[in-house]
Amino acid sequence: MFSLTTQSKAILQALTVMLALFIAGAAMTRGTMEAQTASWVPVSPSARCCSGFTYDGATQSTVLFGGANGASIYGDTWSWRGGWLRMSPASSPSPRQGPAMSFDGAAGNIVLFGGSTTAPIEPGSSLGDTWTWDGANWTQQFPPVSPPARTWATMAYVPATRTVVLFGGNNMAGGDGAFGDTWTWDGVAKTWTQQNPANHPSARGPNQLVYDEATRTVVLFGGVTTNLTDLNDTWTWDGSNWTQQFPPSAPSPRNGPALAYDPGLGAVLLFGGAVGICCADNLNDTWTWNGSNWTEIYPSNTLPRSRNAANMDYDPIYKVVLLFGGDSSGPVLGDTWLLALAP
Repeated sequence: MFSLTTQSKAILQALTVMLALFIAGAAMTRGTMEAQTASWVPVSPSARCCSGFTYDGATQSTVLFGGANGASIYGDTWSWRGGWLRMSPASSPSPRQGPAMSFDGAAGNIVLFGGSTTAPIEPGSSLGDTWTWDGANWTQQFPPVSPPARTWATMAYVPATRTVVLFGGNNMAGGDGAFGDTWTWDGVAKTWTQQNPANHPSARGPNQLVYDEATRTVVLFGGVTTNLTDLNDTWTWDGSNWTQQFPPSAPSPRNGPALAYDPGLGAVLLFGGAVGICCADNLNDTWTWNGSNWTEIYPSNTLPRSRNAANMDYDPIYKVVLLFGGDSSGPVLGDTWLLALAP
């Protein structure tokens, strides 16, 4: 029969005590860690309108920055790649609503310009700073010349000129002080240059620019003028000049519509917008631009709620148009919608 010596018994007792202490410590550690790490976290941005929003070709994800919900102004950065992920950059632009944002194919990053520190916009609250996003962090740029401070400007990348074009925007409340100037951003040289085209749209506020791959032009639709008149004119930018288009049909006058180019449709897609400043007469109609005419389409399923100042782009990985948030006649929205062609 096997028997332990006195020394062996002492060693075994010591090991038993040590194992018990280890198990107890592990249980305490596990309980502490669970208490510290077991928490629910948001899986999408909070409800908001007027955010910076663009597809990032370098990281193959949609990036959202900032926005507003009433008096709350945000400065957070989110990425969508089949789902939302909040980013944690070491440096970031200050909280703002209405910044202009576009992916810069030449530089391989996102460029952001301006915005406003208040909602609604107040005189002196507009910003004129330039930032770039490399997929992990924001970096402020200090070009020798910049467009005047503004919010609700709009931007799009033009492959032919390897520049980002910026148009319009506002610098104070109520649509006053609208801009009608055109600027281009060279992301490689990190410089802004004011353009002086022979023709250009009138000064206006909330709208979006979108690059039309089929016609190789940038498309602008609608907006609101300095005297608060809603527009439904269509303009295209070819890299050096603006040309007004005169389609047989067009969406009704509005400001703040969402636009994106859908390669599956081979057309620019427009959704919603507002009649007047905001927000009782929001719209939720869907239109396509084929380079010569606007056509209303009627998706077969439930439509997103009426809204303006929403965010929209096309995700080539999932082959869907992505729509997020916006202002409405009720609460500001925080919903995410996808529009795809039926298989």
